Amino acid sequence: MKLLWRPRLPVPSFFIPKTTINSCQNSSTKSSDPLRILFCGSDEFSIASLRAVHKEHLRDPKLIASIDVVHRPGKRTGRGLKLVREVPIKKTAEELKLNTHEIDTFTGWKPPSPQNEAINLVVAVSFGLLVPPRILNGTKYGGLNVHPSLLPDLRGPAPIHHTLLQRRQRTGITVQTLHPKHFDQGMVLAQTPAPGLVIPNQDSCTPSQLLQYLAPLGGEMLVETLRSQAFVPPLEDVGWNGKSICEMELKHAPKIQKEDSRIDWNVWTADDIFLRNRVLGDLWTTVPWSEDRFNDGTTAWSIQKRIIFHQFVPISTAYNTIPEVRVGSLFLQKDGQSVEGGKKGNGIREILLNSHRFNILEHA
Repeated sequence: MKLLWRPRLPVPSFFIPKTTINSCQNSSTKSSDPLRILFCGSDEFSIASLRAVHKEHLRDPKLIASIDVVHRPGKRTGRGLKLVREVPIKKTAEELKLNTHEIDTFTGWKPPSPQNEAINLVVAVSFGLLVPPRILNGTKYGGLNVHPSLLPDLRGPAPIHHTLLQRRQRTGITVQTLHPKHFDQGMVLAQTPAPGLVIPNQDSCTPSQLLQYLAPLGGEMLVETLRSQAFVPPLEDVGWNGKSICEMELKHAPKIQKEDSRIDWNVWTADDIFLRNRVLGDLWTTVPWSEDRFNDGTTAWSIQKRIIFHQFVPISTAYNTIPEVRVGSLFLQKDGQSVEGGKKGNGIREILLNSHRFNILEHA
């Protein structure tokens, strides 16, 4: 198989039909005080939960009396770091006319007191900071978190990316309590029923598309958890996934790093490259660029250049004139530069980059 690199093009989004999740325990014997919620969030996934909670606040103010939103400061970006990119949830909170609080640490910070009443529930969704025991212990009902995975599997900050990278066929939503010392180790109060949700369009699904699918479901599950009063003691662990797989089978979902996008020509197959390009976006590699010659006649590459690849597509044209060279080496052809790579199976992958053609070989 070959891969052909093309310039970046707009990729049309798709619509994924809404799926109902039956997730929360139903307890009519529990009741809570009107909730004064401190909502900690950042991205589109947390925005869906905030909108759902706000809608429930308008529908039933006796259940949710108030919502204060905590978000982190914007980040400087662009040339010279002159532009500030605000956290997306800030604009949504202002649109909903909610009180907002910008912090980058909980150290020394005191929660607000809406209507001169103490916050009694913390909700953290894709926030990125651990809510400390001081804050949680100061609330009557502790804290809740919405996580786009079937916990305890795929604990960590990037479950959506790792769901796709690991070629999972199913996923789900979990609402858990906030642990005072560790991320994603609370008690499961609600979870997508077994065996989970089938991932739509598995062969082409991107992180943003999977997020669009799961985000509203997370908001629904959070609201159902509030309505059912599942957060009111005594708490019941309703998680099923941790009981169905052993500890050795649990996978972590660490933060995606720049190095994750670096192509490993000796390990990755063509399918691996397609998958990572779809999930991680632009991929990159380095090639030798400048050669130093020494007095003893030896040479060494002193400079490595980074090459970025934006998109790959399969092509059928075969090249039968590729010279036999070492995997990972750089060689020249009349039509441009070529890089040889390898791994499982036979075939040739072709990449076009800035008018240069890169032929990447696969070896058995």
